[in-house]
Amino acid sequence: MIELRRDHGSGEYARLLEIWRSAVEATHHFLAPSDVEYYATRVPEYLPEVALTVATVDGVAAGFSGTAEGKLEMLFVHDDFRGQGVGSALLRAAVDRFPELTLDVNEQNPSAVGFYLHQGFVVTGRQPLDSDGRPFPLLQLKRA
Repeated sequence: MIELRRDHGSGEYARLLEIWRSAVEATHHFLAPSDVEYYATRVPEYLPEVALTVATVDGVAAGFSGTAEGKLEMLFVHDDFRGQGVGSALLRAAVDRFPELTLDVNEQNPSAVGFYLHQGFVVTGRQPLDSDGRPFPLLQLKRA
C-alpha cells in the first residue's frame, strides 16, 4: 500500500538521494556518469527549497516529489518501485494541491515525458538548456 507523507527533514535526505540516484540511473540514459555525479552534489541543495512529499510502500520510502509555487520541481521513484503507482500517487497529490500544476521534464527522458502526457499534461514550450545551463533540453508542461 502506498502512503504519502511529509518528509522528515534533512535526516531523510540520504535516502531521498538514494531514490534520486536509482531513478536517474534507470531513466536518464542521456547523462554521462560525470553528469550524474554533478547533479548528485546539487540534489541536497535543492531539497530544502521545495515542499517534499514522500511516498512509502510498506513503510519504505519509495519515491518523492517536490513542489514550489505551483510547480512540480522534482518527482523521482526508486527503480525497485517503478510501475507500482508510486509516481502516479505523488503526481495526483501535487495536482490536488495545485490544480494548475506546471513542470519541466527532460526531453531526452521518453518514459517521463510519456508518463506526464498520459497523466493529462500537454507540452507548452521547450528550453534548450536545463536550469543549470547544461545542454539537456527541457519540455515545459501544464495540465490540459
